[in-house]
Amino acid sequence: MKVLVTGVKGQLGYDVVGELTKRGHEAVGVDIDEMDITDAESVAKVIGEAAPDAVIHCAAWTAVDAAEDEENISKVRAVNVDGTRNIAEICKKLNCRMVYISTDYVFNGQGSEPWQPDCKEYSPLNVYGQSKLDGELAVSEILEKYFIVRIAWVFGKNGNNFIKTMLNIGKKYPELRVVCDQIGTPTYTYDLARLLVDMVETEKYGYYHATNEGGYISWYDFACEIFRQAGYDTKVNPVTTEEYGISKAARPFNSRLDKSKLIENGFEPLPPWQDALARYLKEIEY
Repeated sequence: MKVLVTGVKGQLGYDVVGELTKRGHEAVGVDIDEMDITDAESVAKVIGEAAPDAVIHCAAWTAVDAAEDEENISKVRAVNVDGTRNIAEICKKLNCRMVYISTDYVFNGQGSEPWQPDCKEYSPLNVYGQSKLDGELAVSEILEKYFIVRIAWVFGKNGNNFIKTMLNIGKKYPELRVVCDQIGTPTYTYDLARLLVDMVETEKYGYYHATNEGGYISWYDFACEIFRQAGYDTKVNPVTTEEYGISKAARPFNSRLDKSKLIENGFEPLPPWQDALARYLKEIEY
């Protein structure tokens, strides 16, 4: 199978190409230098010439706070909405399947019940969330052969993330504050890549949620486990989102994602996040 992967320089795209190659599939990795997704002609030319069986669309604007800046809003939408639509259009023309990576931010982040993948009660809290939702809607309107996969709290080798931030701070300071009232589960891109390739090898299309197993936690819980496994004696002080201070973009308190649909459709869930963290720490230098 031939699969084109966007955002190959990012955390997820990098791992997806690695997983495809490992399985003997032909992976075509592109980033902005090879294909500007906001340029419909560029997308049609590059994907058209590659003629893949599937596209796994990992490229996105993910700087959540920067997305709130007035001068960036149109750029965010150009990437996350127009770019996604451009890819969906050429996938339709070529009759190839598409995987779109989305986020728990499409929901309002309230309550304590895990969000269901087929829930349509969308209410994004910020510009980034709205742009990812609009990207979802474009894919579902244009295509029939699609997977929309929502993830949360992403970490991978090839990029910046919460774990790397904690380790850097832990080296410099004896203690720090981390919010304890935002609840979710981390997603290791190496594990997610395996699932995405599993998916694209099937025709079990639709909406899915995919984070690591291991139970729902707060960012505070995550930070404590990072330092424990890394062998740091950094003290972590739990604070509420309000106490921590307002960020430009509103953050969801409830990022719990229900992943039971994976098992129902015969997909293997991701390993526990504690195990993923242990493997990740062995991968990176800190």
